[in-house]
Amino acid sequence: MLTTATQSEVFAANRATGDVALTATSVGGRTRRVRLHEDGSLRLRFPNIAPGAPLETILVNTGGGMTGGDRFSIELALGEGARLLAGTAAAEKVYRSTGADAELAVTVTLAAGANLAWLPQETILFDQARLNRRIDIDMADDASLVLCEAIVFGRSAMGETVDHGLVRDRWRLRRGGRLVFAETLQLDGAIGARLAEPAVAAGAAAVASLLLVPGDDATAAAVRGLNDTFAGEVGVSAWNGLALVRFCARDGAALRHDIICVLAALRRGELPRLWLS
Repeated sequence: MLTTATQSEVFAANRATGDVALTATSVGGRTRRVRLHEDGSLRLRFPNIAPGAPLETILVNTGGGMTGGDRFSIELALGEGARLLAGTAAAEKVYRSTGADAELAVTVTLAAGANLAWLPQETILFDQARLNRRIDIDMADDASLVLCEAIVFGRSAMGETVDHGLVRDRWRLRRGGRLVFAETLQLDGAIGARLAEPAVAAGAAAVASLLLVPGDDATAAAVRGLNDTFAGEVGVSAWNGLALVRFCARDGAALRHDIICVLAALRRGELPRLWLS
């Protein structure tokens, strides 16, 4: 019979880990990789791009998803004037946990004039999943950022729902060394009941946040002008040089429709091609 200590060791040995780190810089007006580190089950792939387009990278999780006890980290560093479009090969799935959290840390550094579009596909949570995510961004005053993260609570087309679990999503943004945006979303325990509350999601099963830097009142007005085209609910605020768009929809398909509408209207660069395939 395995002892408690031995069981813990076996559990830890069977958990997935993954680390990727990319440093890119602008050379002659074209963004090039200068450092790439990959370890564990995470990989970065670089599709061919047209001349003049930003460097594009696709994150691949060869482990096929995440579950409790998995540990992943992503580091992106863009030098002066570098441009990067980053996405994922597929929606990330977070499966049922027996108690431990699946942990993901995203760290971004943007030098002067750098431009990052961080547009992964949806994160899909299964019932009793536990996800703890941290996103830390340090950017120069004149760098620019488009960052969108979407969470879908169960695959509605498969009849799946999320009744219990954990989502802890911590975002911190520093601009010119100053903390300008900080928030933490936490849903713990009876997630399904909380999402059903009118003041939370009114029964919706898909949510997303889109952070735009720079962003201003004109950005907000452009989003509000799309109200008649949305499949779900979309709200936007702008303050202190940034804009934040919130999405709430009945399912992942409706959510993706609304996100694409906003990104296309704002013309903040191209979408990853896998979003449209």
